[in-house]
Amino acid sequence: MQQAEEQGLLSEHRKKEHRMNQDKKNQVNHKQRSGFKRIDRMHPIRMLLYLSMVGIGVLFFVLVVAFARTGGFPQAQFELPKFFSVSTVILLFSSYTISRVPRLYKQEKLKKMARYLGITLALGLLFIGAQFIGWNEMSRSGVYFSGKSSGTYLYLISALHILHLTGGIIFLSFMVFKTIYVNSDAVRSLVFIRDPFRRLQLTMLRSYWHFLDFLWLGLYLVLLFMS
Repeated sequence: MQQAEEQGLLSEHRKKEHRMNQDKKNQVNHKQRSGFKRIDRMHPIRMLLYLSMVGIGVLFFVLVVAFARTGGFPQAQFELPKFFSVSTVILLFSSYTISRVPRLYKQEKLKKMARYLGITLALGLLFIGAQFIGWNEMSRSGVYFSGKSSGTYLYLISALHILHLTGGIIFLSFMVFKTIYVNSDAVRSLVFIRDPFRRLQLTMLRSYWHFLDFLWLGLYLVLLFMS
């Protein structure tokens, strides 16, 4: 009798363990399904943006590796242009100004939002100008695009980053003028604020701008370390 009770208890214990293991599997499967659902619900344009950022990151990683394989800077006495440092500070500050935009959009402060978009645009253009001055510094130091391969890679890394930033500047310019235009009319402002696609555009612009900012910061630190 006692042995039968013990066997019954052991069987019940095994059933409980089986149910617990099954529940854990179900939880894992539920998390996986939730992850796939989030991906499925993601807007195709947002997914395209993320994929493009991954591609850009891989491109610059390959360029930095190629630059490192050339032996670094072409001259032992060469220093990273001072205006590369200036441009880095400018771009980081622009990252702050662009981060304010989606919040101002939610608060329906279009006039202030247009101001921050304009400041970000101006900082982006100043960054490009500082990069060009940095190129002038390199040429005065004897580093040319058509010279040694390490110098070529240095110009190429900077130029490609400017090219990708220019894409963001073009769309940023559109958003500046669009915001100023709709802010002049109450009806257009209301439609603009209630448009979910505009909200998506602003969040994507912020994400892309932050990505390029921190990408350049990473490139700058690597180049500074190798100088």
